[in-house]
Amino acid sequence: MKLPRDVSGPQLVKALRILGYNVTRQKGSHVRVTTPRNGEHHEVVPHHQPIKTGTLSGILKSVAAHHRMNVEELVRLLGL
Repeated sequence: MKLPRDVSGPQLVKALRILGYNVTRQKGSHVRVTTPRNGEHHEVVPHHQPIKTGTLSGILKSVAAHHRMNVEELVRLLGL
């Protein structure tokens, strides 16, 4: 499965709200989001336009693993 190449940081943060992620802090161009679902999970999202594909892949893998789904299901759920 190919990852989308035009996802911005703010767009990803907004999409992650579906899974209960909320912004907990921001330092410079990096935003930390946290969800209490399935145990607390933190992820750092760069506020870049667009996010590099390797960075996006790492974030999506981590979020998918925490929510016990694969990356393809996660991308479909988030509408990316």
